[in-house]
Amino acid sequence: MDKQGPIKKHKGLRHLYAAATYSYGGARRLLGEAAFRHEVLAFAVAMVAFAISGATFFQYVAMAILFLLMMAFEAINTAIEEIVDRVSPEISEMGKNAKDLGSFACFCLIVANAGYALYVVFFSHFL
Repeated sequence: MDKQGPIKKHKGLRHLYAAATYSYGGARRLLGEAAFRHEVLAFAVAMVAFAISGATFFQYVAMAILFLLMMAFEAINTAIEEIVDRVSPEISEMGKNAKDLGSFACFCLIVANAGYALYVVFFSHFL
């Protein structure tokens, strides 16, 4: 039996390349989620609406930050779901709670994104 030592960590540019590869893999996995694809579509619609309504640069930046947060929360929610399904494939109250909490976190950011987009498109020009 071969005895392997600890995993050797990359340094410098190799570390950056490895990290980028892991992030790319995560993004590809997230694209497999229908909810995430719907969120990307909603963001694209919001960007078109921002352009039509004459949104400011700051409003675009704020929307982009909110969307990046939503992407991050969606990724964490997907990770929670995958871990729960792996560790506890049977239905359990604790597993259900973990998944529901992750879903609620995503819902909160969806509301924040939608609320901000609606404010910019319909109300910000009145101020």
